[in-house]
Amino acid sequence: MENGLLWEVSIAEFIFVTMILGGGTAWMTGRAVAQTWRTPLQLAGYMLILGLAVRFIHFALFSGTLLSGYYFVVDFIVILLFAFLGMRFTRAGQIATQYSFAFTRSGPFGWRQKSN
Repeated sequence: MENGLLWEVSIAEFIFVTMILGGGTAWMTGRAVAQTWRTPLQLAGYMLILGLAVRFIHFALFSGTLLSGYYFVVDFIVILLFAFLGMRFTRAGQIATQYSFAFTRSGPFGWRQKSN
């Protein structure tokens, strides 16, 4: 078992559990929070819970440390990034659709005011 700066067991395990499973779930949670017009603070609270679940999967399936504060923070930061990207992507579409008289979508994560 070789610990890295980002992964505890192996890079493949980190990519699979934290980025694919946790990141995918975080992206969908970010979308759901945006669709219900909730706040980023609520999303961060949901990611704390998801971070605990991701840490448990590392422990249960890959013999990681369950109560590792450092790797919990690493997992939390990664899934929080995915969650906020999912929220921003969805919010950009919402703003451009809901307020189409004033805004237009500007890239996948932004919007801009329409020119008169």
